[in-house]
Amino acid sequence: MTRIKIKQLLQSEGTGQDVTVKGWVRSFRNNQFISLNDGSTNNNLQVVVDLNLIPEDIAKRITTGASIAAHGALVASQGKGQKVEVQAKSIEILGDCDPEKYPLQLKNKPSLEYLREIAHLRFRTNTFGAVFRVRHTLAYAIHKFFNDKGFLYLHTPVITASDAEGAGEMFRVTTLDAKNPPLNENGAVDFKQDFFGRAANLTVSGQLEGELGAMAFSDVYTFGPTFRAENSNTPRHLAEFWMIEPEMAFFDLNDNMALAEEMLKYVIGYALEHNREDIEFLTQRLLDEEKQKPQNERSELDLMQKLNFCLENAFAKITYTEAIDILKESPNYKKKKFQYPVEWGIDLQSEHERYLVEKHFKKPVVLTDYPKDIKAFYMRQNDDGKTVRAMDILFPGIGEIIGGSQREERLEKLEGRMKEMHIPTEEMYWYLDTRRFGSCPHAGFGLGFERLVLFVTGMTNIRDVIPFPRTPNNCEF
Repeated sequence: MTRIKIKQLLQSEGTGQDVTVKGWVRSFRNNQFISLNDGSTNNNLQVVVDLNLIPEDIAKRITTGASIAAHGALVASQGKGQKVEVQAKSIEILGDCDPEKYPLQLKNKPSLEYLREIAHLRFRTNTFGAVFRVRHTLAYAIHKFFNDKGFLYLHTPVITASDAEGAGEMFRVTTLDAKNPPLNENGAVDFKQDFFGRAANLTVSGQLEGELGAMAFSDVYTFGPTFRAENSNTPRHLAEFWMIEPEMAFFDLNDNMALAEEMLKYVIGYALEHNREDIEFLTQRLLDEEKQKPQNERSELDLMQKLNFCLENAFAKITYTEAIDILKESPNYKKKKFQYPVEWGIDLQSEHERYLVEKHFKKPVVLTDYPKDIKAFYMRQNDDGKTVRAMDILFPGIGEIIGGSQREERLEKLEGRMKEMHIPTEEMYWYLDTRRFGSCPHAGFGLGFERLVLFVTGMTNIRDVIPFPRTPNNCEF
């Protein structure tokens, strides 16, 4: 018979029919009750075994972690916690699992740190089952949101010769002999002999190429992997992560802010609708974790409340300059509770961003018009000569979740800014051509996908929301 997924069976009303289920054994109690899970839901299906019907050699192999197929009648459950169960007529062992060696046992509650070391098996736990089902839903919701709004999904290159951010933190891509690379007459590595005939690296952003698409299709978005060779061992940084970067022709900063707010509310709402069971589990997990903390360190809102908080509140909109004034007037500043200084021109730290969201406005905040000296070359310059049309969206518990701007569409202004920042205009001729041939106002933003997953799942370490994290000194699996 065709296999039926456990989630579908647990939601079914009909009983009496014969069914086949396949999955992994979570537990086998009293030589009678198998808790079976196939990853479609955190909830297990109870399979009741009659040892008179199951050969002894098969019964001995029903161990935690083993993969089995069970065939039998779907009946109303006599126990608590589930409506239906399967009374097995036959059990087939698909894959044995040695219980002495299997690292995921019910009696142990492995820490998240330990599970990172066995990331190839952590998907089988309830926590990571919930996290990665939510991740899938968020990815789907992003594509659905942009598709329904008429955007074109543009695949931008993973290997590129440009550094979009100008930060230089890039991974080199080369086929040259690392021990004996060819050198030019100046003694430098001769990349003309490399595969691409020039220096190449893994992309840090698809934005610049996205802008090229927007100048023909009006509305495009990218959703792909990006890479930063940044030696940051923090719970918020990865060397490989996924970015969503929409670019819209004929948009100004206000249009950009409105779209970003609409998108965030849409995808969070979509996850709440389609993964409520997983989010309720993660909410309870966090509440249990919070009980270990002192009262003053506990969150004011639980996970479910935090997500609804973002859906129900219009985002506050203020300028960077206004934000600095608010921070300087805050009790935290006056009582010297901020770890980092507050003055005009600084790049705001997470503690400043969270104060604005969680303490002052008590709603998500959009900050605009940052000092040009702390922002990228492509942002549209304001008339004051000091600030640019940038925007950041700040969320509770996480700080910045989206960064974007109106792009500089004026050729002279853009070339001048690039020269100021020592970005070679000759190499970027293709980017500048969009300003030479039919330029128009346009805007876009970037959303780090893992930051979004972190927020929606309530996890506290970004390494726990990507299947196989890439970080300094770690490239397992």
